[in-house]
Amino acid sequence: MNFENLKPGIIEILQNPSQDREEKLQNLCQFLQDQVSYYNWVGFYFANTDNQTLHLGPYVGAPTDHTVIPFGKGICGQVAVSNQNFVVPDVSAQDNYIACSFTVKSEIVVPLFVNGENIGQIDIDSHVLDPFSESDERFLEFVNKEVAKLF
Repeated sequence: MNFENLKPGIIEILQNPSQDREEKLQNLCQFLQDQVSYYNWVGFYFANTDNQTLHLGPYVGAPTDHTVIPFGKGICGQVAVSNQNFVVPDVSAQDNYIACSFTVKSEIVVPLFVNGENIGQIDIDSHVLDPFSESDERFLEFVNKEVAKLF
């Protein structure tokens, strides 16, 4: 996967002056799912630091019951606490994993920072075992740096 080729499309989506932030994020999720074959669920969670919870934002993929996730619970909740990328090659081997669907085999979560504060994250599930590489991490860090400009 050549992620460099996707960067102009991401910038174009996020700089569209005729759409609000929610529409841009929804279109970004769709773009990522369409362009990367193993990105089967793509979405954003946003932090409510007062309540120590994450709240589901725009996403594409199968519907999820996980619209609110406590900090520390599951992969997303752990990233809210650690402020670190979390790559899970095989979700079945992960103790603190919230099962979304039996089709999900792996997951990557990358925190979204605005002015040094973790305000949320991009969460991607895959139906493939161990598809995520360091290239995915660097690419999703780029995506989040661009998304941060919307806040």
